[in-house]
Amino acid sequence: MDLRQLNALLAVAEHGSFSAAARALHTVQSNVSTHVARLERELDATLVDRATGTLTEQGAVVVARARRIQAELDALLSDVTSLNAEVTGTVRLGMIGTTARWLSPLLIDALAHELPRVHLVIVDATTSSLLPQLASGRLDLAVVNLPLDEPDIDVEPLFDEERVLVAPAGHPLFDRDAIALADLDGVPLLLEPTGTTFRDELDAEASAAGCALVAQAEVDGMRLLASLAFQGFGAAILPASAAPSWVGGDWRRIPVRGLPGRSVGLAARRHALLSAAARALRDVLRTVVTQEAPGQGGIHVQTAHGAAAP
Repeated sequence: MDLRQLNALLAVAEHGSFSAAARALHTVQSNVSTHVARLERELDATLVDRATGTLTEQGAVVVARARRIQAELDALLSDVTSLNAEVTGTVRLGMIGTTARWLSPLLIDALAHELPRVHLVIVDATTSSLLPQLASGRLDLAVVNLPLDEPDIDVEPLFDEERVLVAPAGHPLFDRDAIALADLDGVPLLLEPTGTTFRDELDAEASAAGCALVAQAEVDGMRLLASLAFQGFGAAILPASAAPSWVGGDWRRIPVRGLPGRSVGLAARRHALLSAAARALRDVLRTVVTQEAPGQGGIHVQTAHGAAAP
């Protein structure tokens, strides 16, 4: 078994066919086929269904391991290079969209000054989409919604943010300065789907308050949910970063009394050793959050003891 065989299989998995894999690797299809066939003979297993170009069950297992191997090799190169010169390498960072809106420009700017040879790849997605990519090694780190119940993922809190009601003009609650959760009993709302952390926490809080939230529509994606509220399709409960005060529009941000905020944290694979580049980026990200989050409105940085700073 050698790296060329694993890279060929990874390319087939990523691009869906032997021909597409060959183009991605800048080689001919016969080379890709040969490397995969040799790997299959060595493992005594069929890894790719030749009729469809999809992975078999055994192929999926090998690809999952191969991705981790590739991530470790990238980390090795970054570590060795950092000992000889400044930190260099590629870091793949996942980030939930509402946080990415304000954090990614600041992080990119900070990296340009402090880690100019680190290449950052940001993947904007929901927590439920980011976690499998983190677990498989496609991502090095991920900024996600907390809490998580993932035994193979370590998390550290970054900040808490208030949850607010965004009500468009004409909505019955538009003129309210503040509301209680009970005021939303039976009111149709734009909500994330049941099963997402944000929605499940809202439902639990509503139940404790003796009321029930009614979904006008369910949208898996906080930025889209916010956009629909901004455009007048309905009211939505959102984290503060999804409805920044500097965004104009015919809508209002209304505090919800007694509703706990959302926690956001930084996640990494528990048994993976981060590369020098990923460790350096993590430190820069922490600094940027500590310095810049308080100015975003409704966002409170976590202290070293886990409590949100005022």
